[in-house]
Amino acid sequence: MTAPSELLTTRNGEAVALEKIPRHDLAAFQRIASGAVEGGQRVASFFGYDAGELGGIDLLMVLANDEDGQLNILSTSIEGNSFPSMTPDCNQVHLFEREIAEQFGVRPEGHPWLKPVRYQASWRPGRDAWNRPGNQPIVPGSGDFYRVEGDEIHEVAVGPVHAGVIEPGHFRFQCHGEHVFHLEIALGYQHRGVEKALVEQPAKRALHYAENLCGDTAIGHSTAYCQVVEALSGCRKTVRAQALRGIALEFERLANHIGDLGALSGDAGFLPTASYCGRIRGDFLNMTAVLCGNRFGRGMLRPGGAGYDLDDAGIEDLLTRLEAGEKDAASAIELLFDTPSVLARFEGIGLLPADVCRELGIVGPAARAAGLERDVRHDHPSGIYRFAQLPLPTWNSGDVFGRAFVRWLEIKHSITFIRDQLHALPAGDVRAVTGPLKPGHLAVSLIEGWRGELCHVALTDAQGKFRRYKVTDPSFHNWAGLAYALRDQQISDFPLCNKSFNLSYCGHDL
Repeated sequence: MTAPSELLTTRNGEAVALEKIPRHDLAAFQRIASGAVEGGQRVASFFGYDAGELGGIDLLMVLANDEDGQLNILSTSIEGNSFPSMTPDCNQVHLFEREIAEQFGVRPEGHPWLKPVRYQASWRPGRDAWNRPGNQPIVPGSGDFYRVEGDEIHEVAVGPVHAGVIEPGHFRFQCHGEHVFHLEIALGYQHRGVEKALVEQPAKRALHYAENLCGDTAIGHSTAYCQVVEALSGCRKTVRAQALRGIALEFERLANHIGDLGALSGDAGFLPTASYCGRIRGDFLNMTAVLCGNRFGRGMLRPGGAGYDLDDAGIEDLLTRLEAGEKDAASAIELLFDTPSVLARFEGIGLLPADVCRELGIVGPAARAAGLERDVRHDHPSGIYRFAQLPLPTWNSGDVFGRAFVRWLEIKHSITFIRDQLHALPAGDVRAVTGPLKPGHLAVSLIEGWRGELCHVALTDAQGKFRRYKVTDPSFHNWAGLAYALRDQQISDFPLCNKSFNLSYCGHDL
């Protein structure tokens, strides 16, 4: 247990003064953070930022207490070029520490597998954490890979260029025949430097950056961004705007979950559901276009509320489309789960147990498929979800079947949620005015995207501009879960396991 004074407690979507965040020496910081994780809290965000005129690097951690609906924050400072790694005692920070090393050139000594995350140069010139002969850039996918030695052990390298119009990522398998001992994933090919570009915002282009952090999660990330701006400016959204945002977010969930179930059907060789879901996904994307004119929801959100409203004709149109989409989705997806050969291909494949999910900090459907009741809409509700909560579906198998079945349950609940909101859409304006941001403050925004928890953290400077903007996409947490799920599987199971997570390359690479 940690004493209350050791952590600053806040909630999702609230702004707090930076001066109120407890600052500890590094040893105390690591002791408090590790104790909180052992006590059941999660590392939602952990990042560095320049300490300003004092020099050095400050570290800030956001811990999510899902049981109490609270966020706990603490900070520390680093002087010099290194600090002791927390990863041996707290696996949830393993990728965060590698990111801090890459961005600020300070090495977490004792990290068990320290290598680049996005293969970018340090934000502090001349302070790279990696040895680069002749100051040459590091190429994504280069560097050491974990190797298993032994008779007839062989290595299979997949990507970064894949057989299809998909994003690049490199997968390195250590195998004996078809049996996979280890999978290592190297990303970074999609790195665009969005976090750095958001510093000194907000400006007109900032929302555009948020919408394009991850193209299939435009609604989720733009909601998280708007919630940060609203918290820091003290803006109060109208109830109608909150309802419209919730409708848009659930349409995004529906389109992607239906698409994933179709893709899983295709990977299992079951073409009827694969074919139907491809078309039905398009129908739900078109429903988002009814909301705002864009199938992926770009332009739907604005700081202070929504960019578009619905009139009575639009509501009736969506209700009609929703009823048809619900029937078509039920026919196609129930066919999938009623087919024994498909279930035999899904069950027991790609196991990710609940204890491993806890240790790695897995979020979203992947965590719920292992039995963890982990959902921002339930644990840290904001917006319309404070008043209209959805049921929290879980399963306990932690395999491909579980990750598919949780999606199907969520599809049903999202459809019911949208229908209820459309039938009782509150009257009023859809947008409030946002003022200047509070200087010297911090705000944390959590949104349950369709892949899982989206976390945006913003710190403002003395002029009320962004001093640091940190984004954690659910894929940042969950790629390690995919690597674990491939252990002791057949290499031919990889496409099925990969699609059951369906993680984002660009969401990880930012």
